[in-house]
Amino acid sequence: MESNRQLLIRRIRTASKKESADLVIKNGKIIDVFSGELLQTDVAIADGMIVGLGNYEGKKMIDARGKIISPSLIDAHVHIESSMLTPGAFSDVLAAHGVTAAITDPHEIANVLGADGIRFMLERAKESSIDLYVMLPSSVPATSFEHNGATLDAADLEPLFQYENVLGLAEVMDFPAVLNADPKMVDKLAMTQKHSWRIDGHAAGLDARGVNVYKAAGIRTDHECVNSDEAQDRLSRGLYVMIRQGTVAKDLPQLISLVNETNSRRFLFCTDDKYPDDLIREGSVDHNVRLAIESGLDPITCIKMASLNAAECYGFREKGAIAPGYEANFLLLDDLDHFSIHQVYAHGQLVAENGKTVLAHTDSSIKAEEHPLIWSELSQEQFTISLGSERKAHVIGIIPNSLVTRDLVEQVPTQNGQFTFSKDNDYLKLAVIERHKGLGTIGLAIVKGFGMKSGALATTIAHDSHNLVVTGCSDQDIMAAAERLKEIDGGMIVVNNGKILAELALPIAGLMTDTPAKQVAEALKKLREAASSLGVSESFNPFLTLSFLSLPVIPDLKLTDTGLFDVRAFKHISVSAD
Repeated sequence: MESNRQLLIRRIRTASKKESADLVIKNGKIIDVFSGELLQTDVAIADGMIVGLGNYEGKKMIDARGKIISPSLIDAHVHIESSMLTPGAFSDVLAAHGVTAAITDPHEIANVLGADGIRFMLERAKESSIDLYVMLPSSVPATSFEHNGATLDAADLEPLFQYENVLGLAEVMDFPAVLNADPKMVDKLAMTQKHSWRIDGHAAGLDARGVNVYKAAGIRTDHECVNSDEAQDRLSRGLYVMIRQGTVAKDLPQLISLVNETNSRRFLFCTDDKYPDDLIREGSVDHNVRLAIESGLDPITCIKMASLNAAECYGFREKGAIAPGYEANFLLLDDLDHFSIHQVYAHGQLVAENGKTVLAHTDSSIKAEEHPLIWSELSQEQFTISLGSERKAHVIGIIPNSLVTRDLVEQVPTQNGQFTFSKDNDYLKLAVIERHKGLGTIGLAIVKGFGMKSGALATTIAHDSHNLVVTGCSDQDIMAAAERLKEIDGGMIVVNNGKILAELALPIAGLMTDTPAKQVAEALKKLREAASSLGVSESFNPFLTLSFLSLPVIPDLKLTDTGLFDVRAFKHISVSAD
């Protein structure tokens, strides 16, 4: 209490110029996110907080030389595990791109390791060079139609609110559980409302009636809009709309035209799932800002969406603006129209310059619980898809750069009543192998859209239950890919004719590695090149696309370890369409 009083007194004395500021930025133009204007003024900083705008002197002076001083950025919804990096390494990449805070949902590792996985992420977040916040996973498992590594009920989640950077409940994706007031879901919603008002949504494919249900349940955001009609339904019902631009889901081009002067305060930016090579090359939500500016939206509005809007959505009263009483999280921009970042400051400290981190995360000795891949020896008979004489099948149709798939009913090649690969068409076998408890369940389907002519691709990043998902042109390569990932405790792999063309080991729950970001990005490049050599389309990321083919909460057709799943009907269906 006394230390807080002393900090308060010092800030007041510095703001009133009775004491010198720690740092003063001179000769810059600040972005005033409240008025939408550029202001020529000094910025005075003490103890990591902005204490004044005007004419100030400080112990340290920085000449901005006409540069623009912008609030730093906030990623409103992201899964760190999708970067395959630990929280510290992930934070370094974000800091280099002007992001000094991120709201994360560790439901990927929670589906593998349960509450221990969340605690691992919370402890590792302490090593970060930026502010990482956690929303507690709401759906572990995501549905009852698949097998994962853990189950988390309200009683398992509530103790985690003791961590100060735990904010609320993460994306509620089990809509039927909300609609039917399932007791376990109601317990999670009520438990969260006891500690916080922050509950995120996952309203993929929901109509206006469904949005009514979500909002009535206390859900405040959605990042799953794919068109302007869906976004309008959510805006009209008081939800914040997150405009997502990740590695697979690229929704910004379809949504940004809806943003205008009247409604812009209800829009935020997020990445959701983005691979480290894309994060390094394109950036995080700074990429969203640049794309939005290129679309014709006012640059200051775009920056406000990525800063003040996100801060207000999550109740960060001291983030998101360049003004007294706000944390000194800011950027020096060379150019506003192109959002060119020169320097990044977090809590008054320089953390990145010219795209490179200068204040990096600290290394940690905290290890995650070991979680080896478990299944009995695989046999070719386990991968047989029987269709009968008619050859009609439900086929999962990939939509490039989208999480949504199509339910295609088509004639497929067969031999003796069983699906068979033919290089003249684009049909591949898809399998999801349960890997957590050795249950022996394997889901099978046919997928169209990869363009692969031979070989197999496999990964243990398979949302959200993170079983092993593999697609290929032969059962032999499918089994070879699976067995190799079992040997290395998970990861990603490309196999052709039994030979490993490229691989990336992800020994932390089969999801992450302590390897530095640039090395992971290089491994991903080799995986993409190997996949391309087998004919896989270069118009989308095949591994991230593959990882979402097992997510049974995004329409239309997905595959779990227990079979082909019709998301709109919310039930398993047969591969055969006879």
